[in-house]
Amino acid sequence: MPPRLLLNNVSCMRNAQTVLHDINLSVHDGTALQYKLQLTWMSPVVFQQYKLTVLENVQWFELLEGNDGSWSGLAIELIGLGRLMNEKAMLSMGQRKRLQLARLLAIDRPIWLLDEPSVALDAEDTALLEYIIAEHRKKGGILFVATQLPIQIDDSESSESSL
Repeated sequence: MPPRLLLNNVSCMRNAQTVLHDINLSVHDGTALQYKLQLTWMSPVVFQQYKLTVLENVQWFELLEGNDGSWSGLAIELIGLGRLMNEKAMLSMGQRKRLQLARLLAIDRPIWLLDEPSVALDAEDTALLEYIIAEHRKKGGILFVATQLPIQIDDSESSESSL
């Protein structure tokens, strides 16, 4: 079976610095690749519209995908923000990270690119993240994870870069 994603000589820059250089790989359904970047300035930003409720924040991304927004509530419940669903709340960093996970679930794309997905998550939330990743892979999903924090992803390919 041919790979779902084939990368040849891929390079990537962030803040005018090369973070990936001449990456070559083929990725098949169900594959996970963890890429550990040794970059002290790497800081994920979590987008949240404060004028919208938690539900509207997730639905906004789902609607952009052309979906009807019906998966958002279920995704919010799954990641543990159900009690805040109809609130226009200032969320903690951990809650905003879970908001991102809810968007990921509601959109349901086959390939996920995750930048520091476990930052600001406690042990319980990290275990939930690991479960979500495992379920995505069981369905044939592919993911790329850039992280400095340990995430348990069974049978993942791992690479390190020190810039």
